[in-house]
Amino acid sequence: MTDRPLWHNANYRKLFTASAFTNLGDGVSSLALPWLATLLTRDPLLIGAVAMAGRLPWLLLSLPVGVWTDRADRRRLILRADLLRAALSLGLVLLALSPPDAALIWPLALLAFALGCAEVLRDTAAQTLLPALVAPGQLERANGQIWSIEQVMGQFAGPPLAGALIGLGVALPFGLDAASFALSAALIASLALPATPPGSTGRFWPMFRAGLNWLLGHRTILRLALMLGVMNGLYAATATVLVLYAQEVLGLAATGYGLLLMCGAAGGVLGGLGGPGLAAKLGPQRSLTLSLALMALGYLVFLLPASAPLIGLALGTQAFAGLLWNIVTVSYRQRAIPPLLLGRVNAIYRFLGTGTMALGALAGGALVAALDPALPRGTALHAPFALATLGHLALLVAALRSRLQLDP
Repeated sequence: MTDRPLWHNANYRKLFTASAFTNLGDGVSSLALPWLATLLTRDPLLIGAVAMAGRLPWLLLSLPVGVWTDRADRRRLILRADLLRAALSLGLVLLALSPPDAALIWPLALLAFALGCAEVLRDTAAQTLLPALVAPGQLERANGQIWSIEQVMGQFAGPPLAGALIGLGVALPFGLDAASFALSAALIASLALPATPPGSTGRFWPMFRAGLNWLLGHRTILRLALMLGVMNGLYAATATVLVLYAQEVLGLAATGYGLLLMCGAAGGVLGGLGGPGLAAKLGPQRSLTLSLALMALGYLVFLLPASAPLIGLALGTQAFAGLLWNIVTVSYRQRAIPPLLLGRVNAIYRFLGTGTMALGALAGGALVAALDPALPRGTALHAPFALATLGHLALLVAALRSRLQLDP
């Protein structure tokens, strides 16, 4: 593979553009789906159940999907996942057009679960496919560019667009989702790649054990996976109640909530564009330490007197830190893991690092529901953010004490 400029690489351009379309759909649904849930119920536990349903596939499917990714045509897996998400989004359109009824929270959770299943399949296959499209020395830039466009479309453009569309009709955002996933599928279908990676066939359990044994034998990547699991669990706990926090503490409507999320996306864009250079300047160890410190600071801001601009700045800081963490750790994994094991090891890593989001999402809603009778509602809504602050400070101390080393 030649080290030609990324934008001269037609396959990379198509994957980049497809990521833009799918993340626009994800960004729209990130606001529209929980907002629809709040129109059906104000119970934080039920809203947490919907959020958990969307994250649960990472806990249930990550491991088998990793083996499938190493055995199958990765392009075809992405294509089928995008087409499935387009169809499921049309199901959300029908649900949103139905008269509001609390009983609809369960079909909504089921659709969120199905969308999450397709997301696991697509994201695992796409992250595994990227090293086949670009030269090893281009991975940081390619990852940074793709995550930047994901932030621009998924959080900068998607949420405020969803807020505006909800004002016209709550079903409209989900119609846009369906169109964005269909456009992505068309681009993925046009990728020019070999059908199946060489050596990707084999029996399921021996292939899975090979990936697991490799990860267990690589202490650095295993430690990063476990740290990510704590970070993502705490993130999901706060993200679950963020919509209620915005409505009840900050007093925001759908459009204002979308703008709040857009502030977070601005930090993510800066992280995606500036993260590769910053990581090269600081080195991987100091970059990860800075990332943990900034995330702890971002959660701490939620415990200060309510201020929408300040919360927007906190979300931007957290997004910047998250992108910096991802650029360093994902690029490191893509280089360190043998190509024929990449799908399996990545999937096990994400099972440990992302599967906790389902538990965190439910825990965030449950924590608020448990505290609500004894404490003022606003105080209860702050509890997940206090827990996340303490958790990230503990991770920061652990990282400093262990002197986490990432070999070049």
